Amino acid sequence: MLLLVGAIPIRNLPLSMGRIVPAEQGFMLDGQVLGVDRGTAAMIRVACTICQEYGLENPTGLVAGDIGTKDGSMKIYDYLLDNVSEMEVSVLTFHYIMPDIKKNHAVVEKIRSLKKRPILIADAGSIYVAKAGGDATDYDVFTPDLGETAFLADEKADHPMYTRGFIFHLEEDVPELIRRAYASKNAARTLFVKGQVDYICQDGQIVEKISQPNIEALEPVGGTGDTITGMISALIYAGKSPLEACWIAGKVNRRAGELSQPTPATQIKDIMRCIPAALKEVLKEEG
Repeated sequence: MLLLVGAIPIRNLPLSMGRIVPAEQGFMLDGQVLGVDRGTAAMIRVACTICQEYGLENPTGLVAGDIGTKDGSMKIYDYLLDNVSEMEVSVLTFHYIMPDIKKNHAVVEKIRSLKKRPILIADAGSIYVAKAGGDATDYDVFTPDLGETAFLADEKADHPMYTRGFIFHLEEDVPELIRRAYASKNAARTLFVKGQVDYICQDGQIVEKISQPNIEALEPVGGTGDTITGMISALIYAGKSPLEACWIAGKVNRRAGELSQPTPATQIKDIMRCIPAALKEVLKEEG
């Protein structure tokens, strides 16, 4: 099972768990149609697209509404604590969840105790809570942007707002941020650092950089980082190694953006429609 977990900013959206069903405007989960603009929803929809391209069963989603009050996020944590031991999960991806260090640590400990431990992936708020709780090395893949990488690089910060100023000033020196994150044991085994140049890292070493195509019109389009996380999750579920999955996802994301012929009005849904064609091109190149 590929299990995708995260909060969605919809007031009173109940805890929902089940197989994802693609829909024209997004996807259906537990009888509810959810639209796609960015965040957890974008990650889920793209993962579903990749699974379909590989002929795999659709991912399973675990989501709840949370507009910053933490109620939906607590329901997600509690559901995992009660049920993850009985779920046959091979890849488990955490997206945005309102951070709770104690609850997240308990979930990680529960997963650590399983006979067959799933591949663990984190993006957004789930990266923050993994690092703040000292659990970063339990994860297989992190997909941070530069701001999140700066937080990982600061061994003294336990909250993103406390990241020291001189660390933020290192955003022009991404390799140094990566070095510091690994040196302080605040990074997963594999990192995909998202930016104008994407850095793929393994065990402290930068093994690949992706910079082309570089399309300026994509910079203001929200959700392009979330699509990368969704693709990496599904590609690992399809049998790719974390490094292979990161390379393919990075290439496909940029090519899909190019194929969408973006303008200032482009939405993430416009790019998503181009992912199947981009995937075929990239896999042909890989072959």
